[in-house]
Amino acid sequence: MKRPARGFSLLELLLALAVGLVLTLGVSQVAISARITQASQQAAMVLQDDARFVLGKLIQDIRLAGMFGCQATAFIENAPLAFDRPISWGAAGNARSLTLVTAYIAEGGGRPDWTVLSDCSGAAQAYSGASPPAAPGQIQFAIRQLTYTFESGQLKVSTPAAPARAVLVDNVQAFDFSFGVAAMPGSTHVVRYDPSPPDESLIRSVRILLTLQDPTGRVKNQTWSVVAALRNRLG
Repeated sequence: MKRPARGFSLLELLLALAVGLVLTLGVSQVAISARITQASQQAAMVLQDDARFVLGKLIQDIRLAGMFGCQATAFIENAPLAFDRPISWGAAGNARSLTLVTAYIAEGGGRPDWTVLSDCSGAAQAYSGASPPAAPGQIQFAIRQLTYTFESGQLKVSTPAAPARAVLVDNVQAFDFSFGVAAMPGSTHVVRYDPSPPDESLIRSVRILLTLQDPTGRVKNQTWSVVAALRNRLG
């Protein structure tokens, strides 16, 4: 007696294929979502690293703006005119710039724009570039002038010795700054922030607003706001 043939019917085979396809699509979707999430996180980390680098540099330079040694500017012989405006700003077309005359903390060598040689008791003289070697009892203070310029989606920096603007960071959507000003010369309390204060001697801090964008569009624009106080009041 012949036994009936065993196997899958066409309906069972189609049902199995459909279930397998659904499972495969589900696993693929999970994998794609994981890759998209990882790519978004990586893009956000790149923007954060760029912002951390640029803002850290700006904060350091702002804090040291107006640091010309242990003597007031009026007592420094041969002081350049730049010493009279440690912080200045400007605009040309769509470009905005922030200029800082600040203490030069050399990183890997380099030549300062000026050097103040002082005995911190009465004598002080400014030299273009490096100064002669310090004599016993004298201290050298290296000074540099940095101009940060925002133009064409880039934040750039230049110096008098290197006027060609070097790109610090790309994909800049916005770079704004305003100045915290005091009510009177002897005060350190900031009463308001002004994008263009009429009296530069009342500046006590600088507020920076930086917005970066991901060129691939994987994350939304990221905005950071920081305030750096001047260690050396301009008044």
